[in-house]
Amino acid sequence: MDLSLITADTVDLLSRITGLKLREKDLSPPVVFLAALVSVLLGVIFVDQQVTQEEVQRLKITLRQFIPPSGNVSELVKLMVKGVRQQKVYQNPNDLSLLTASFSESEKLLLIGLGYEMSAADGDMDEREKKYLEILANHLRLEPQYLNVLESAFSNPASVDKEYLEKVRFLLDPVWFHDLDSVFVKAASQMLAVLPVVSEKKKSQQHRTISYEALQAFQECKRQLDRKCVDIEKIVQDCTEREFLQASLIEEIGKVSKKLQSQRFRVAVVGEFSQGKSTILNALLGEEIQPVRDIPCSGTVTVLRYGEQKRVICCYKDKRQEEIPLEQYQEKAAISEEAALGNITEGLANSEVSKISEIIFEHPNLELCRYGVEIVDSPGLNEHPERTEITQQLLKDTDVVIFVTNASRPLTQGERELLESLKNQLNGNEQEPANNLFMLVNFWDLLRSENSRQQVQKRIENLVMAQNPIIGGENRIHFISAQATLDAILAGTENEYLQSFSHFTQSIEKFLTEERGILEVKKATTEVNQLIRSGLEGLHQAENLLEGKLQLSEAGKTEIIEQMGEISGRDVKIKVIADQEVEDVIDDAVEYWNQWVEKLDVRIFEASDRWDSNYSAFEDKKKLIADYGDKFTASLSKELEQWVKTLEENILTDRLKDLNGFIQDELEEIRSNLTRLDSRLDTNVGNQFTSTLIGNLNANELGINPALGSNNNEEGGFNLFGGLGTGGLTVGALLAFTGIGFLPILIAGGIAAAIGSFLFGGPSEEEIHAQVKQEVCEAGLNNFYESQEEIFDKICANIQSMYNTRVELASDLIKQAISLCENLLEQQQKVYQESVQQRQQEQAWIQQQRQRLEQVRQEIEAIVREVNPVSNQ
Repeated sequence: MDLSLITADTVDLLSRITGLKLREKDLSPPVVFLAALVSVLLGVIFVDQQVTQEEVQRLKITLRQFIPPSGNVSELVKLMVKGVRQQKVYQNPNDLSLLTASFSESEKLLLIGLGYEMSAADGDMDEREKKYLEILANHLRLEPQYLNVLESAFSNPASVDKEYLEKVRFLLDPVWFHDLDSVFVKAASQMLAVLPVVSEKKKSQQHRTISYEALQAFQECKRQLDRKCVDIEKIVQDCTEREFLQASLIEEIGKVSKKLQSQRFRVAVVGEFSQGKSTILNALLGEEIQPVRDIPCSGTVTVLRYGEQKRVICCYKDKRQEEIPLEQYQEKAAISEEAALGNITEGLANSEVSKISEIIFEHPNLELCRYGVEIVDSPGLNEHPERTEITQQLLKDTDVVIFVTNASRPLTQGERELLESLKNQLNGNEQEPANNLFMLVNFWDLLRSENSRQQVQKRIENLVMAQNPIIGGENRIHFISAQATLDAILAGTENEYLQSFSHFTQSIEKFLTEERGILEVKKATTEVNQLIRSGLEGLHQAENLLEGKLQLSEAGKTEIIEQMGEISGRDVKIKVIADQEVEDVIDDAVEYWNQWVEKLDVRIFEASDRWDSNYSAFEDKKKLIADYGDKFTASLSKELEQWVKTLEENILTDRLKDLNGFIQDELEEIRSNLTRLDSRLDTNVGNQFTSTLIGNLNANELGINPALGSNNNEEGGFNLFGGLGTGGLTVGALLAFTGIGFLPILIAGGIAAAIGSFLFGGPSEEEIHAQVKQEVCEAGLNNFYESQEEIFDKICANIQSMYNTRVELASDLIKQAISLCENLLEQQQKVYQESVQQRQQEQAWIQQQRQRLEQVRQEIEAIVREVNPVSNQ
């Protein structure tokens, strides 16, 4: 329903019907639909000039099913029935046009369907009633063939045109009614239930699969690189056993191998409820695995990944994990139908789903997941009270985000806000578009005319790719029908929607392999090559010892031992400095926190003065409270984010840069000292340590690698909630346990009476809104104050983690420097004890190992060249 099409004339008409002075903001979709429904039903009842008892009873039943159990709608409908009857609105085509001007085709069809249900109430569908509905349907520009299908639902004719039966069932799909209310969703479901059934499409023996050749080739490349790591590990192991190389090299190679084995592409599917995300996932997977329902169903984050066998693992918020039977998957992943048809927030709060952080579904036949892709399915974010936490959880380590919107109502205001938030979280820059954000415009087959499709396409491109673009890159927006695609896959046939969907999957595949995967391969290759270089230099040093070119005097041995002690002392020094820095930062953070909390209530109440809600006093009180509850959460999140930003800008960024600089200076001093040692003693320990530094990706990413030059973080800052070593803590996660997301449940009873008395001379609507906002703020702030100590403790733990990450990295590199020195002394002692013949044999053996390492390095270069030939030209 497009409320922008409602005019002042519509407002005047509804004011005249109800006898109330209404405003445009009072005309919510349920109110407008009910006014039209009352007019149509009374038109059917009165057109044959006979009002039967069955018709009166049917009127009560029909209207009752559209009236929520709480709120003022019941009283409002009574006024509508009285006004429509007195003014005979049902006989006035202009009035009916005003009431239905904002309706979608699906909403008009449901309206007429309910009219046919009323016509059949007395057991006989009168010709005058049918004629009235035909005239009305023609006025609403509905196809005449639709009426034959609707009539068949209540009069059972011999046959129905299957093509139009499918079209009617499609238009009455409950997914098109979620903007109205759950009662309309239920009404559409009931209407579908009485329609003739379309024969089910069975899975064909020629079940199609979407191929992923590029991803398959990329995974093979990674497997080959991993095998080369194993080869290197064997060589180094042999050299270590003979004391020619330090043991720490094996550990470093193992880290690269583990990273290659565990690295997965993470693809998150995000969007508001009712956009067809589950069907899209089923199309991606080629199977009907995800629960699909006409009402909100996904209650938690679900991770789909490849596994040797089918299994489902529930991960609970208290860190428990539980493997459950496969048949319980859809039950665990979804909220109950009762909760979905009622209040989503309350349903989630009281359900088992609220205790689950994510569900992992492993399956051996998931074609896309077979090639290292992990798909993350989100619940409908517009229906979930912890939307911020969920989106930030989804975006953690995500390579691609697929945003799903509906072609019939693309990019609502809420969706545009969500897209902006996604862009900012994905690239951390409000000015730059996100190149890893893809958009799927689903239900493309619902748009029948080419003109409509062009208008929707232009609107979307203007909103997301024109001025201040949200999405960057080529082939990022795709127009699809997930259900038509899935039908083709299961039937083993080809259609235009399967082709469009395949074009989308190829775009995703290209991005993952060329813009994400190749970067990871290059990083791994750089690290492996540096480890090989370090090994070759170590073997060269061992050769020099065996040939007598390198002979350590007692003074030289003493100097090396002293250097080891000096290096160890730097490790202690870094830890002491870091501990003191953490204390200072937390002391400053306490002061900042207390200043911030002191006047938080004032700022929140000032922000609430700017809040506004599209829900009027006619709406269910829970919706009004939920709306302001969302705004409170958004305001508090913004406040907390601003505090974090202030802490980062004024304290943390400079302090962490100082620590980075201090660690870098200490590592550089170690490297310089070892290099000077090389010059004096003719060793090459400094060169080996330099290779170790260059190959250490963690040091490179943190910007504290002296082997690469100046500090890499001079331009950027440090993200307290997203930086390396932070554990992925988010503002949403900090606020989640306060219960703020469930504010509507906490305060619903406190203002029910005030809202209920609005129609009977009680407080004005403005006063009701003010009261709701005040109670939302008070309840929310109380929850926050009760939890603030725990929130601040988590922030301090996050700060500590950021420092620990840097200290642990420095300590690891220092241990490797000491290991190089120890290995040199052990080699010297071994050579001193060996005969000339033994030395010659070992020299020959070392030559073989060097050749083996060189051969592996060449093979790695060939593998990388094959997967990405352009980068090697």
